[in-house]
Amino acid sequence: MERLRILVTPALFLGIYLATNVAETGAATPTAEQALKHVPLQKSVDFDLPAPQEIAKCKITAHKLGGQVGWIVNDPQEKTLRRFLDTNGDNLVDCWCYYNEGIEVYRDIDANFNGKADQYRWFNTGGTRWGIDANEDGAIDSWKCISAEEATAEIVAALATRDYDRFARVALTADELQTLGLGKAKADELAEKLAKLKADFQQIAEKQKSVGPQTAWEQFSGNKPGAVPAGTEESTKDLRVYENVTAIVQTAGKHAQVQIGTLIQVGDCWKAIGAPREAGDGPSDAVAGGFFFQSPNRGESGGAGGGDEMQKLLAELEEHDKTSAQAKTPERQAAYLEKRAELLEKIAAAAKNGEDRAMWLRQLTDMIGAAVQMGQLRDGAERLEKLFDSLQKNNADKTLAAYVKFRQMMAANALAWQAPKADGAKIQTEWLKSLEGFLKEYPAAPDAAEAMLQLAFADEFSGQEEEAIKWYGRIEKEFADSTAAQKAIGARLRLESEGKPIKFAARSLSGKPLNLSASEFRGKAVLLQYWATWSDAARRDMPVLKELMAKYGKNFVVVSVSLDNDRVEVEKYLAENKLPWPQVFEPGGLDSPPANQLGILTVPTLILIDPQGKVLSKNIQAIEVEAALKKILR
Repeated sequence: MERLRILVTPALFLGIYLATNVAETGAATPTAEQALKHVPLQKSVDFDLPAPQEIAKCKITAHKLGGQVGWIVNDPQEKTLRRFLDTNGDNLVDCWCYYNEGIEVYRDIDANFNGKADQYRWFNTGGTRWGIDANEDGAIDSWKCISAEEATAEIVAALATRDYDRFARVALTADELQTLGLGKAKADELAEKLAKLKADFQQIAEKQKSVGPQTAWEQFSGNKPGAVPAGTEESTKDLRVYENVTAIVQTAGKHAQVQIGTLIQVGDCWKAIGAPREAGDGPSDAVAGGFFFQSPNRGESGGAGGGDEMQKLLAELEEHDKTSAQAKTPERQAAYLEKRAELLEKIAAAAKNGEDRAMWLRQLTDMIGAAVQMGQLRDGAERLEKLFDSLQKNNADKTLAAYVKFRQMMAANALAWQAPKADGAKIQTEWLKSLEGFLKEYPAAPDAAEAMLQLAFADEFSGQEEEAIKWYGRIEKEFADSTAAQKAIGARLRLESEGKPIKFAARSLSGKPLNLSASEFRGKAVLLQYWATWSDAARRDMPVLKELMAKYGKNFVVVSVSLDNDRVEVEKYLAENKLPWPQVFEPGGLDSPPANQLGILTVPTLILIDPQGKVLSKNIQAIEVEAALKKILR
């Protein structure tokens, strides 16, 4: 919480400046540069940071509205960047507001007015989350508001870091269970699930392989929510429920599915009632058809989910999933997956309506696609091709057809690379051709953004930067809310950065905010180095950079950004190799926020910035740095 202690010192602007006329006190007006040093306490907030040469042109003005006083910071185009407010009239800031493209996206809030933030809220394009920090240590202790989509993203993040406490914040508690008004039989059944929740999560987190620090949450998948009316199985209250929820995740270009199961709305929060699972990793609420949306007589004729045939298939799938632990050899894994694929196809065919059928087909598609990526199902691409042909033949939902087609393409590409003596050039040519064909057929499909991103990567790697910039621009314009847009925006900025100021902000390994626009980097040459412990080339650069730091002293500084998947690996390397410059690390590897800020595609990537804060080279080699330094530090 150091940032907040700094904020309440008179040297900045939290003191008498807020509620007292400056002319009467004789106090100096705070500067925009001082105000813009402050960053959100929670990570991964996408907020505006002006370019270094823009900071001096930014304006900070006194602000009073509805009894609240404070400061507002605008850029030269009058777009709002920050607001700092005193909401209770004690002359101290208790609300720090951050903006993106002129829209407020996040706040740090000191609700008890003791100089420390205890609430964190996301707004507008930033989302709906409202976190509570009871002990004021900078970490969220509970959620006051979180959507179903955001809850699944939190569950994936908890699974990636094996953090049960983070998962528990979006899991139903025993106290909350008592408020739901369930009948005794259902309440007892749910209480039994909750009692095993911690053990189940820890066991699954240790065992699962689909989600790691580099994994990115991509989308929420589930049927529309339903209301379970009061009176159902002796319940006394209505209950809003999402059943069969899954999260689609992506790790280094490979997609997988995490089964979330059932979510229940408790107040303004959506809560999980079971531990997440990998697709195919044992029975779950999703496999069994849901915790609430089942008839109590589902074993009888006419039960929920499509009658006897559907219930028989669901039961068979549940029993089959219990055998997953026995599939330890490649042959048994393939046999297990083939049988599971057949069952999912039958379940989809037996579904009552098109929405349910689409859900099961997406689950089938994701399972096959993930299995092919892991080398477990050699005929996976062929299966997906047949499914796609069937959807086209029957004039099925075009969105579903596009979903299947894109994953079929990825599966076919993965199989091509897995083949002995794979012809890389030919495979790449076919892959790019398939991406272009997909965009022609499905230009508005959600996966079109990823297709454009892959084409942009290919153009950039082949030196066709103008073509790459066009693709990145299209993603930003046509799919602004997609995950791919984050990488595209950063990549375009990087490719167009030479001769311009650079915008980069993150947190160091120690948690300290770091901003290349800050005054501490003014007048110095700065090398922004993206690296990873697994990159031999990046590790070879370290001694070279260390020598340059020693030779050029205070005139040259290196800022390193690790794109490792595991923080432990970074800390281990740095313990063995002392490096005299700041180190940045945030989970996510090549898809982490620091990587996406500049659309980094590979390591090492080195960006040299001159003493005026402008990019001299967007992709310099370590052995070329000294020659450049001699010119700019002459």
